[in-house]
This record gives sequence, structure tokens and C-alpha cells, in this order.
Amino acid sequence: MFAESELRDAAALVQGQVGASPAIRWPLLSQAVGADVIVKHENHLPTGAFKVRGGVTFMDWLVRAHPDTPGICTATRGNHGQSQTRAAVAAGLRSVIYVPHGNSAEKNDAMRAWGADLRVHGDDFDEARGEAERAAAAEGLFLVPSFHREIVRGVATYAYELLSAHPEVQTLYVPIGCGSGICGCIAARDALGHGAEIVGVVSEHAAGAKLSVEAGRLVETNSAATFADGMAVRVPVQAAFDVYATGAARILSLSEREIADAIRLYWRATHNAAEGAGAAPLAGLMRERDAMRGRTCAVILCGGNVDADRFAVLLGGGVPDP
Repeated sequence: MFAESELRDAAALVQGQVGASPAIRWPLLSQAVGADVIVKHENHLPTGAFKVRGGVTFMDWLVRAHPDTPGICTATRGNHGQSQTRAAVAAGLRSVIYVPHGNSAEKNDAMRAWGADLRVHGDDFDEARGEAERAAAAEGLFLVPSFHREIVRGVATYAYELLSAHPEVQTLYVPIGCGSGICGCIAARDALGHGAEIVGVVSEHAAGAKLSVEAGRLVETNSAATFADGMAVRVPVQAAFDVYATGAARILSLSEREIADAIRLYWRATHNAAEGAGAAPLAGLMRERDAMRGRTCAVILCGGNVDADRFAVLLGGGVPDP
């Protein structure tokens, strides 16, 4: 997807605005897994998630390629919306964000705080996305997709940081929603000539990416009812599928309980709060811990934006409702 020079330039741009995220070995986590585990802490970035990187590179491109645009419009479950709003408002643009009914209250509050005109429509992300498309056309706003080359170039910088500093990584686990994260990891690995295998993880209740790879074509699901809202996508993205279908070693489908257990493990072993999608890579590694024993593995803690009421349920041993 990218030459190494393109990722190096993107990393300089991103790090100039949000900084690099730490990659930490936590001994209690490695003991629990039985492998040498490196956590890439995207939860430590502004907005609390990896998406902030793509906002930086996308907005840099947008103001150069479309200097007359008055603003942006997009759909999100929260982290993408925070990222795009943060970057748009900093560039002096409007930001109209669509979320579905029942979306994370705290993510909604954060998007408004960054300056979003937040609108609620539909029962899930894909319905909100359809309304965002209509609103963008009606209001003359630039429609920001969840997957775009410039977003992926920015997102890829976390894997570029990680794999450049850690040539010893043998397996890297990353969640899949619309696909920018896993495609960024594949792009960085390939640009660097790194040898890591990349394993995607999805919720069993939003398994479109896994089903699509198995079928060799896009497969939509009837629902995406998972509390891991960053992976709650019914309709896979073709451009992302074209990358991860061949670039990922495999895709794992995880239960809600496995994801919840990984959130609790993160808290016990590192005292980091992880949202569902953020903990899913660790859940994938726990699923494969027998095969990964003694190996060096990396997991992407892609976000820590879990609502307080859900976190209370999780720390109490439960599994939140979707």
C-alpha cells in the first residue's frame, strides 16, 4: 500500500501533533499468557484511541486537496468521530457526526467536547453511515469514509513505530472494524520487510470480515450486536477486504466473554482501562496462548474509551449488554 518513505513522512506528521505511543512489556501480562508480550498503548494518545492518527493525515490531505470545503460529515461509534472532529475543528472546519441510537454516552460527550455537531440516527453504525452520506450531499460537506488511503496511512504509523523498534515481534494481533487498523499493520509490515504474521480479531456477533475471507467475497451480517462497539460493523469494506484477505495470517472470532475476560486481565496486569475492541487482540492471543508459548507477540490496545457503567459491570465479572 505504501512505500516506507510515505509512512516515515506520515509518522513525522502524526508525532508532531499527537506524539508516539508507548510499547510496554508488562511482566504480569506475559506470565498470564505464557509468551513475551508487547502492548502498543494507543489508549494513551489524545482521544484515547488509535484513530487520532488517521485524523491528522486525512485532514492534512483534505485541506490541500479540497481547500474550499466548509466541513466534514461522517459516521462513527465514537473514536473515528473524535479523531475527525479534533482535526477538522483545528483546521477551522465544521464537523457533523452521525452515531446510532444507543451509542456510548461518554464517546458522544467527548465528540461534542471536541466540537462536533452530533446527530443520532438509526439502530447501528451502518444505518448511521447511510444517513451521513445523505446529509453530506445535502449540506455540501465532505463525506469522510471510515476507510480511506490517507486515514490508513496515518493509522499505519502505530505499526510503523512498533515494528521499527521491535524486529523480534513474531505475531501481531489487531482488531477489525472497518479495517483501517489491520490494513495499516499489514502496510507497515510490508513496507519495512518485517517478518511478523498479523492476526485479525472480530466479535462472533460482528464477524463479517472473517466470513468474507472464508467466502472469498464480501459477506454482510444481519446484525452487529456486540458490546465491543469499535468492531460492531455489519457491512465489510471492499478496499480493506482486498488487503486483509491476503495480508492477514488468519482471523479469529471471539465471544463476548473472551473479550470481557481480556478487559479484566488488562486491568489486573497493567491497570489500563481497555474498551472492547481495545482488549480483543489480547483475547485473541489468550485463545492461541498454547501455540504462542515462548514466542514474542504484540497486541494493539487500540482504545480505552469504555463507559464507566460498562466498566463497572466488567470489573464485577459480568459482560455488558451490546
